[in-house]
Amino acid sequence: MSHQLPDVQASQPDVTVGLSQVGVTGVEKLVKIARDGKRPLVLMAEFEVFVDLPSGRKGIDMSRNMQVIDEVLEAAVSEPAYRVEDMCGDAAERLLAKHEYTTTAEVRMTAELVVREDTPASGLATQSTAQIIASSTATEDGTREEIGAEVVGMTVCPCSQGMSASRARDVLQDLAVDDDTIEEFLEKVPQPGHSQRGHATLTVETEGSPNVDLMDLIDIARDSMSARIYNLAKRPDEDHMTYHAHANAKFVEDCVRSMAEMSVEELAHLPDDAVVHMKQSNDESIHQHNAHAEREVTLGQLRDELDA
Repeated sequence: MSHQLPDVQASQPDVTVGLSQVGVTGVEKLVKIARDGKRPLVLMAEFEVFVDLPSGRKGIDMSRNMQVIDEVLEAAVSEPAYRVEDMCGDAAERLLAKHEYTTTAEVRMTAELVVREDTPASGLATQSTAQIIASSTATEDGTREEIGAEVVGMTVCPCSQGMSASRARDVLQDLAVDDDTIEEFLEKVPQPGHSQRGHATLTVETEGSPNVDLMDLIDIARDSMSARIYNLAKRPDEDHMTYHAHANAKFVEDCVRSMAEMSVEELAHLPDDAVVHMKQSNDESIHQHNAHAEREVTLGQLRDELDA
């Protein structure tokens, strides 16, 4: 007795709802970034690849599409590239060309970048890391590309520090120290405040390729917090970081405002319609919750606000 399998495809209802993103995540590729006069950077990058799905189509043929996606990424990473965002743009445009039913293709990439630097006080050679963030969205109207990074630093709470300063002022007054000396001391010796590790993220998105240096964005993000931190720290370096962090106490919102101000200053060559995404997250040390602030805005809007 023979049994006929049901026609699963025919039994499914007609599709009437499209999907804005269908694709794959967690695709890892070695990426080589060329540099003038220097050895290329080699990154282990992780990609996310998406296309939109119109109504009337059930899926993107995942088994066959994975080969297309892999071929597109292989082609993109095998060609010389000077900017990771341009490589993402190339991959997105290739995907758009290979999928006749889609109108949007998006490629996102993250990778860890190792930067050589010296410690701030002892001048010893060390390394720091930053998480590169790059993406591109290709449509029939053109391609938008994004580049930026997430970095780690240190912040100190101004409110906690203010309470410590108030206590110190009371003690010094009880010891009969005159008010002018008290204020001079508190100005020169920042008082303790609870500190935390901060995560700053800054990206820039434009039509076509953003004309920005990734290292400039990393510097802006690192300097937006109370102080930079380093993998290697001798005692003079620890003192340097602690002092400068407490001399520059910032709320999580202040870090985003600092990113905004420095972006307007350092990215003056970019057009008004360039989009800046700024984000700060703090791992709070004396709370069980974390603090977070972010903003996405055009450079033109930021310029108008700071000029007002």
